[in-house]
Amino acid sequence: MTPRNWLLATGLLTTALFTPPILASSLVPPSGYFTAVDQDTGDAERCTAPPKPYTEKLEFRSKYEGSDQARSTLNEEAEKAFRDSTAGITEMERGVNKQVMQYMREGHREQLECTLQWLGSWAQANALLSTEGNHTGKSMRKWALGSLSSAYLRLKFSSSRPLAPYAQQSQLIESWFSQLAEQTVKDWSDLPLKKINNHSYWAAWSVMATAVALDRRDLFDWSVAQFRVAASQVDEQGYLPNELKRRQRALAYHNYSLPPLAMVAAFAEANGVDLREENHAALKRLAERVLDGVDDQDAFDDRTGEDQDMGELEKNAKFAWLEPYCSLYTCSAEASELKQDMGPFKTFRLGGDVTQVFEPNKEGGS
Repeated sequence: MTPRNWLLATGLLTTALFTPPILASSLVPPSGYFTAVDQDTGDAERCTAPPKPYTEKLEFRSKYEGSDQARSTLNEEAEKAFRDSTAGITEMERGVNKQVMQYMREGHREQLECTLQWLGSWAQANALLSTEGNHTGKSMRKWALGSLSSAYLRLKFSSSRPLAPYAQQSQLIESWFSQLAEQTVKDWSDLPLKKINNHSYWAAWSVMATAVALDRRDLFDWSVAQFRVAASQVDEQGYLPNELKRRQRALAYHNYSLPPLAMVAAFAEANGVDLREENHAALKRLAERVLDGVDDQDAFDDRTGEDQDMGELEKNAKFAWLEPYCSLYTCSAEASELKQDMGPFKTFRLGGDVTQVFEPNKEGGS
């Protein structure tokens, strides 16, 4: 069944000609998300069937299974089991992001309807909403929510208003996002400070993206509150104590903390909430510590007693945080050079073409 036939069969294609105007008090994303859809005369790719909605318990093995409290030693057998059991969720995240990016660049209705079919099928099945699960399962839920809702933002806010004829389908998808966000808030609220780390920051990002997509001020406020907790954790030297515990992966996890925090701050800024100076510019201090560490790992080696594992930091997409960060602060020459060399950035965990939404005149990276 084609995406259009599926939408017709489920009664989710409407003939609405417009969506209600965004009120002055409504939550909005940074301005790049309003970019119009491009038009391409080529043929659209065929829409494949979405992965089976994941409705089982959110219980997955951790790739660090068997490691000590540092959670820094990779268990290859457990990692494979994790990858296998979460393959459908990851396929959903990557697939929706790819479809949205292609649609924004090419403008084929079939691409848009394919995205809505994929999201609609998971929404109808109440996927990822099980309240039975472990820490890794809750992590998968919040990562998936962030990936999907931040990709959806590009459709929701594009000046081309592509979702206008799909009001019922949008309502179904947004209702599902709402449930996922509310459960994510439950999953990651009221943790003791020693348990608050990069997972909480990524939860804050997923809830922020959803808050703006749904115009939910309560979710927005929760995300901002999580950012402020994160900022309070950054010490005077720019370290995150709970990420230093990761020993040889400490630098990598400091860097991994930056994408969600920079995105939350950029979205807050777009809505009149300035988080740049929280805890004496904690975000800037953290970013500068990471950039110094990428250039010279000695300080991290000394603080952790371990040589830093730089494997993850060889991936350009890991530095996609530079786009929102450099929209918030005047970037140093080093940061600007790194952004130029590594970008344009594209990562599904931040909704696809990150460079495109922060620098709309640039082409998305690979």
